[in-house]
Order: sequence, then structure tokens, then C-alpha cells
Amino acid sequence: MISVDSVAVEFSGSTLFSDITFNINDKDRIALMGKNGAGKSTLLKIIAGVNKPTKGKISAPKEAVIAYLPQHLLTEDDTTVFQETAKAFDAIHKMQAEIDELNHQLETRTDYESDEYMAIIEKVSDLSEKFYSIEEINYDAEVEKILKGLGFEREDFDRPTSEFSGGWRMRIELAKILLKDPDLILLDEPTNHLDIESVQWLEDFLINSAKAVIVISHDRAFVDTITNRTIEVTMGRIYDYKVNYTHYLQLRKERLEQQQKQFNDQQKMIAETQEFIDRFKGTYSKTLQVQSRVKMLEKLDIVEVDEVDTSAINIKFPPAPRSGNYPVISDHVSKSYGDHLVFKDASFSIERGQKIAFVGKNGEGKSTMVKAIMGEIDFDGELRVGHNCQIGYFAQNQASLLDEDLSIFDTVEQIAEGEIRTKIKDLLGAFLFRGDDINKKVKMLSGGEKTRLAMIKLLLQPVNLLILDEPTNHLDLRTKDILKDALKAFEGTIILISHDRDFLDGLAEKVFEFGHKRVREHFEDINGFLRNKKLENLKEIERKN
Repeated sequence: MISVDSVAVEFSGSTLFSDITFNINDKDRIALMGKNGAGKSTLLKIIAGVNKPTKGKISAPKEAVIAYLPQHLLTEDDTTVFQETAKAFDAIHKMQAEIDELNHQLETRTDYESDEYMAIIEKVSDLSEKFYSIEEINYDAEVEKILKGLGFEREDFDRPTSEFSGGWRMRIELAKILLKDPDLILLDEPTNHLDIESVQWLEDFLINSAKAVIVISHDRAFVDTITNRTIEVTMGRIYDYKVNYTHYLQLRKERLEQQQKQFNDQQKMIAETQEFIDRFKGTYSKTLQVQSRVKMLEKLDIVEVDEVDTSAINIKFPPAPRSGNYPVISDHVSKSYGDHLVFKDASFSIERGQKIAFVGKNGEGKSTMVKAIMGEIDFDGELRVGHNCQIGYFAQNQASLLDEDLSIFDTVEQIAEGEIRTKIKDLLGAFLFRGDDINKKVKMLSGGEKTRLAMIKLLLQPVNLLILDEPTNHLDLRTKDILKDALKAFEGTIILISHDRDFLDGLAEKVFEFGHKRVREHFEDINGFLRNKKLENLKEIERKN
């Protein structure tokens, strides 16, 4: 059992949270929830030992292993994927090497009665007991299994890590964590860089193989699937629910309603008491009663209603100009990079008003197809963009295209037209830019903040074909819901590349699957596609067996 004991954190005289206390037990799968800025990532870093609390401590058994995956991390560039991942077993290999060295000393030394000799015997005995208690495993096979589960192909194993993007390096670090078999796994937004199949694999691993897990995630389906406990961080304290995220939302709603009732009742009592004091404070016969009520009010603990973020507004895309009947028609489109074939003979058409999801493993051609539609790359075959098709494109690197010298407010004001110009602050607030933040220069923003700002710009442009490549990375649940509602109401055509099942649910009506060098069209929503996909995988396993 790992304990968080009376932890408090203060920054520049202000308290982020105080007296946080809870236990983490084996098989606990905890979702750490709360609005942005509540202190979730800070608390995770304290449990990981990366940061120190102002007060309090983390207590864990001496041999406990706590593994932490932050949001942003880079592995080293001097090794291959396989070598870097195999570093998960470095501690075991070092232990074995130390045992071998100590045994060699015992064989060559002759001072059998000395204190030094006895100390070596004692040390090798302790190390051997620890070493041989570790279950014997095939290290190479375990590395291969984990890497393939996280989306790497066998031919990737010997490639240097320097050839991979930050998202793929994050997977390497996640693989190392999972291989260490830690007592507690701490994950901060682990699904941001995983495709749907890798997310499902990670879910199965955490449910069936992990000991204890704490996760911060804005992927509602992922959190609901893996967790059995929810800890909410709000207004400097926590609420601990022994339920998953969806059930927690209901209990939280009931808690807030009860708090509000207690607050209202107390305010009514305070008003009545104050009225009595004001009415009789000069009356001699009521002096004792007045003094008693004054003291009671002075000692009263005011009921607090937990902070609820109500700044969300309904956002609408500008009316979509009418396009032709088929905004996109692909006829036997193929794309290769040198000898590497991405996909071949992709033929499909997208009708006006359809909302389409492009899904599949990373590297199978989803973004490549979008670049072909946008005319950014050469390809074989024919790809036609329909009559009067006005495209709004949100690329994964969209944030890097912002003007760094403009403020947040000026970035939006430049392109806002009509009624929305009177609601720019509300719009920025809905995407978590509030107060003095709106005057920050773009160059001062984090990657996630730039992503949100780029998304706002897209919301303001009159288009009839929206192409969004991983639009929900770095967006919290509330902001994703705002965006999803806006996309549902959008009258034009949408192509979505996303690994976020909850975001696609109820939004995408058809699925294009990229994989095995081809594009397959599925006439069903994301849930139907995933159900059938699991059946296909089972049949493949049976055929192989």
C-alpha cells in the first residue's frame, strides 16, 4: 500500500491544495479528475517523486516501484527502439552482474575469517534472494510483445529512436514502464499519441496485468474502461469515489446539489439571525440573546459550494456555403515513398453533409490521404475535390502556423466577423483562455494552448468541408464536448482523423479503415466498426491456431 499523507502545495503564498490524504491499494485503478489548473499533474509528480510537496509526504514500502509517464518526454537518440526499450531490465541485469562479481571475489579471496569476507557473503546472499525471487522470463520476447502491442512493427525494432516522432518516443517510454512491472503506474494523458488499436491493447494490459494505476486522461471511454475509482481535485481538496468516471459524474452532481441546499439553508439562517441582531441590539432585555447570536455567527463555518466551471458556451460554425454533391472522389489512388507503399488503389466517394472517420494504426496513411486531398503531395490515380468546395483544414502541426507575435485576443479578432466579435472573450473562455491570459503573445503559449487557439481560428471560417487531423489532443473533456456539439451542428462535410472513440461516437456515421496497404469503407458508426473489428481479430487468431 502507498499512502499520500497530509500533502500540501503552495506557490508564491497561494495554496494549490492542502491536507490531501488517501491510500493507493493493489488493483486500484484511479482516475484523477478536476478542471485545468486544479493540480492534477502536480499531485501526480509528487507521488512519482519528481516534485516535493510543501508539507506532507508519500509513504511506500521500501521495495515498491513507482513508474511515471509524463505528458512530454523524449528518449535518448543513441540507441535503437529495441535497445532503448530493453533498458527496462537494466536493474535486473546490473543485479546479476553484481552477484557474479561478488561470487568471483568469494572464489579468489582467502581471508575466510575476515569481516570483509563475511560482509560479501551477506551481500551476495541478500542480492541472490532478491534476484531469484524475480520470475524467470524471456526478456527479448517480452520486449517484442510490448512493442508490437503499442503499434511498432518488427522492422521498426532496429531503427534508431531519432527517426521517430515525439509521439512514438512516448510509446517507447510507455513500453519501458510496462516491462518494469511496477507496483504503481502513473500516466498523464497516455492516449494522446496512441491509435485506436493501441489504446485497446493498453486498456487490456492495465486491466489484466497492472498492479495499481493512477491516470489523468481526457479520453472518457478509456477512463471509463480501465478505472474503478475516481479522485476529484477541486478547490484545494479531494473527493474520493470508489466508482468509475460515469458513475462519479452522477454522484458528483448529487454532492453539488446537496452542498447548494446546505449553503442556501445556512444563508437563510444567517440572514434571519442578522435581522434579529439588527432589530434588538439596542434592547436591554434582549442583550444576552443578541450577544449569543453575534458569537454564533463569528464561530460559524461557512458552507462552501465546490467550484463548477460554467463558462462553456454553445459554439456554432458559420453557415456552410453549398458545395457539389460529392466534395471528395478518390479513384484508384496509390501513394508510395520510395520503396515503401503506403496504400494502393483507394477508391471511394464522400457525399455532401457526411461525417466520416479515418481510423487505423499510425503510419497506415490517414494523414497521407488528407495531404493528397489538400494537394500537398503527389500520388498515382485520380482524386477530385468537388464544385465550390471550401476546405477548412486542421493539421497536427496547425499550432506551429500561428503568428507568434500576436496576442491570443488579436489572433481571434483578426478573423472574427459579425456577431461573434462581441463574444470573443466568451469564446476564448470556453477554450480555457481567461482574464489576463488573453493578452499573452502566442510565442509564450504551450503546445496545448496553441492547439486550442488554432482550433478557435478554424471555428470562425466559413467552409463546407472540414478536415480535422487529431483535433482533440490537448483538449479537456469539457472543451471536447463543446467542439463535438459544434461539429454535430455543422451543415457541411467532415473528415475526422481521430483515435478518440468517445469523440467519434455519435459524430462519425461512416468509417474508412486504413491498414494493410489499402483503404476499406465501413457503412457503420465507430461502435459498430469496433464490434466487428474485434470479431475479425478473433477469427484471424483461430485461423492461425
